[in-house]
Amino acid sequence: MLLRPTEIQIESTRLLIKPFSANDADATFSCITTWLTRYMAWEPPASRHDFDGVWRSWISSIDDGSDYVFAIRQRADGSFLGLAGLHRVRTGSPELGIWIREDRHRNGFGREAVTLIAQWATRTTGCASFTYPVAEENRPSRRIAESLGGVIVESRMTPKYKSVVYRIPLRPVTNEV
Repeated sequence: MLLRPTEIQIESTRLLIKPFSANDADATFSCITTWLTRYMAWEPPASRHDFDGVWRSWISSIDDGSDYVFAIRQRADGSFLGLAGLHRVRTGSPELGIWIREDRHRNGFGREAVTLIAQWATRTTGCASFTYPVAEENRPSRRIAESLGGVIVESRMTPKYKSVVYRIPLRPVTNEV
């Protein structure tokens, strides 16, 4: 089922999650730091101009439904919290990813957002499971995968770090996050 990006809105009591749009670019760029990206496969863009090229490439994938980057905002005040990804949507096991801005860590936003996106994807894509690659040393992100029933199925060496890949099975969709 292909939905237009403007039709997608994933919500909980605390979060509002929508596909990334040009309106999210300023808030996103201002939160990308070297420290935040230490456990990510990519480096911070060198300039806002460079970031513009990155996010513009996301829009076409979002539009065709093959790959989603979601902006995560706090529902109460609309403040930007981070981004989540649902990549390789047309495979049997799409890849989940998340980052939350540094000053909002340890509030459960990452786990809540990943759970909501996995529930949404389960309802809309017909996938069989999810993959969740994460730096081996990134304990908070690993706890997200484990809280969703994820088990390690692979190890990889990236140019920046050693990673593990979790397989997250589908679970019954509930309203509880």
